[in-house]
Amino acid sequence: MVGSSDIFEKNYQEYCAQLAKIDFGSIRDRLGLVTDGDRMFIPFFNRRYLVSNNGIVDTSGNRPDYMVCVILAKYILLCPDQPNDDTEWVSFKDFKRVSHFTNVNYFSSDTERAIEKHFSGKLNELKSACQELEGFHHAMEISYDLSMQFNALPRISLLLLFNDGDEEFPAKCTVLFQKHAEYYLDPESLAMTSALLTRSLKRQTLP
Repeated sequence: MVGSSDIFEKNYQEYCAQLAKIDFGSIRDRLGLVTDGDRMFIPFFNRRYLVSNNGIVDTSGNRPDYMVCVILAKYILLCPDQPNDDTEWVSFKDFKRVSHFTNVNYFSSDTERAIEKHFSGKLNELKSACQELEGFHHAMEISYDLSMQFNALPRISLLLLFNDGDEEFPAKCTVLFQKHAEYYLDPESLAMTSALLTRSLKRQTLP
């Protein structure tokens, strides 16, 4: 049986083959990216990556986590024919192509519930972790203990809303996307993006 690492490598190479056929100069403005010849620079959360015919690497020249590679590849390969700019905040389940039995469950367990479980009673730690990842306060009409916006990719932002638990109610986390995100990434990649944010936030609190 082929191991998961072999499958990941096969998928990665297929993505690279598809990326090699893309004219980066023709899509850079629609994606808000910078190119240098046959290379494209992509900021993802608080890090910078380089995509070229040689693959996907970070600033140290190393291949990033598989999930990061998938998201960056899809961001380029799924580039829409024209820019979309609907900045209304919506929940993940509101996206048209979301499967409520698979994608929503994954998003909920690996993002919202994971943040609730890890940061319940740790509001200050969550705030510090958000700031370390270059999250910034986003004013809301409804008051939350914490409301932080993250610019995941040039055309994709996430909004984390968190109320800490108390004697009456458990901690509650909601993560929203701008409506136009569904034109730039498929549901699986959007769910992976929020899951990576969660993983990064939790990593900031490790000793």
